[in-house]
Amino acid sequence: MKVLGIDPGSLKMGWGLLESNGRKTTYISSGTLKFSSKLLFLDRLTLIKKEVELLISKTKPDVVSLESLIYVKSPTALIKLAQTRGVIISCLLPKYDGKIFEYSPNLIKSSTVGHGHASKESVQKFIKLLTGVREFETDDESDALAIGICHILNRGNANKGKSKSRSLSSSLAHKIREKR
Repeated sequence: MKVLGIDPGSLKMGWGLLESNGRKTTYISSGTLKFSSKLLFLDRLTLIKKEVELLISKTKPDVVSLESLIYVKSPTALIKLAQTRGVIISCLLPKYDGKIFEYSPNLIKSSTVGHGHASKESVQKFIKLLTGVREFETDDESDALAIGICHILNRGNANKGKSKSRSLSSSLAHKIREKR
């Protein structure tokens, strides 16, 4: 099974392709897609769509895993991240319906390093040891590989609908229900 991990972002998007065969996980390739901050945000979304479609056609994964929305202090940053994820997911849905998985940052970290509040450096060190890659272009690249590894380690739970990850919407659902 080929797993494509994606660390979404509107300026930098990390991606990592891994192959899982039984208990063996093999690194295939990874990288970072970069988008100019000089472009208007909506123009950037158009470019993101094209680049994700090209990435999917090149890598031909069996499943795709994404980092779920994270809490950020800036509402504007959260909105841009949500819109970027929406574009990415819309590129994936026609071919990968039912094969798209999302995992919380804490689950990704605990699946790779062993605890949910690990530093980016700890995650990157683990990913380097596992993949044999000496350097990553950005943290986004190593994070994407960690997202892919998280799926490989948790896919049994994800397939049964028992993933420990929670999306932002499900995390806030109880608060929304209380307000009614």
